[in-house]
Amino acid sequence: MTHVLVIGGGPAGLMAADVLSAKGQSVVVAEAKPTVARKFLMAGKSGLNLTKDEPFEAFLSAYAEASDFLKPMLKAFGPAEAVAWAESLGQEMFAGSTGRVFPKVMKASPLLRQWLTRLERQGVEIKTRHKWVGLDDGYVFETPEGTVTFQPNCVILACGGASWSRLGSDGTWAGVAHLDVAPFQPANMGYCVDWSPYMEKHFGKPVKGTALKVGDQISRGEFVVSKRGVEGGGIYAISRILRDGAPLTLDLLPDLSVDDIRRRLAKPRGKSSLTNHLRKTLGLDPVKQALMMEFVHPLPEDLAPLLKDVPVRLGDARPMDEAISTAGGVRLSDLTTELMLKDRPGVFAVGEMLDWEAPTGGYLLTACLATGRWAGTSASDWLQT
Repeated sequence: MTHVLVIGGGPAGLMAADVLSAKGQSVVVAEAKPTVARKFLMAGKSGLNLTKDEPFEAFLSAYAEASDFLKPMLKAFGPAEAVAWAESLGQEMFAGSTGRVFPKVMKASPLLRQWLTRLERQGVEIKTRHKWVGLDDGYVFETPEGTVTFQPNCVILACGGASWSRLGSDGTWAGVAHLDVAPFQPANMGYCVDWSPYMEKHFGKPVKGTALKVGDQISRGEFVVSKRGVEGGGIYAISRILRDGAPLTLDLLPDLSVDDIRRRLAKPRGKSSLTNHLRKTLGLDPVKQALMMEFVHPLPEDLAPLLKDVPVRLGDARPMDEAISTAGGVRLSDLTTELMLKDRPGVFAVGEMLDWEAPTGGYLLTACLATGRWAGTSASDWLQT
């Protein structure tokens, strides 16, 4: 059997190992951390959003300029295939009201245990605490037992992006591999806000039922006011266009028109304070009122247009290591359609280390698995030529 080396034990690398070993190849997975799939398990703490149940073209559009490149891989392994794969590992899946698909147990560990059992049964050897440090007549790793060099017939690079370094994705592989990569940038991240002291009592509060507007994009997801700024799914969905410098405004009452708001505010106020009047007539909770007052002062006499368009003064994006994912990495133009590096026969690259990005909601994980599957199949074909 031919020896294949997979560098990186995240979902993309494990999927490539799964495909190759099922086809009879001898596979070694080298992982720098003491255990594999740490970021995968972290994602599972919030339910493991595996994929998104929606029409394929809508699903594909989430990958923006990378969609044409990824299309054949996602055609071969898209939302339906991701669900079938998880079910083959004993996980019962369900789709929520927004189409996001989760295991019914709402965690990643049972799926991972079954997956690792299958890989072991197929002969995959997983070597942890193996940190890739160089290319010197082979692939050189630092291990607790000293330096080890592999000379494989085929390599799958599955080294991850450049966020959450404590889980294994630090981007240092770019220098080790001697690759000219697109610069890393944070993706699916929060933003800093220089809050006034007045906002302190609202830190940690979720903001629900708003529309976040940036350019021609609207996000209806909730977000959180934190000590450092704003974060959460609603912000992550538009973080890319915010990263490009577009301004953000909030529609605090997206289900009401300006006229509806004016009509409600026109009700007699009596002795009620403005905050009580806003709460009673519009259902505007304290954190929404605080956001309005934080970013606009003095308040205009006609509040209705403002409530539909509150400008938010954002600072910088949160540091890259805090981002859920990253943009940048191996340039797609440097890869063949089989995900092999054009100038390195027999070396394939997969997952987050490639220069693509997508919003949260199942898109990230599905594409990582799809690229791993595609490269595993491609590598098996290449080994047989």
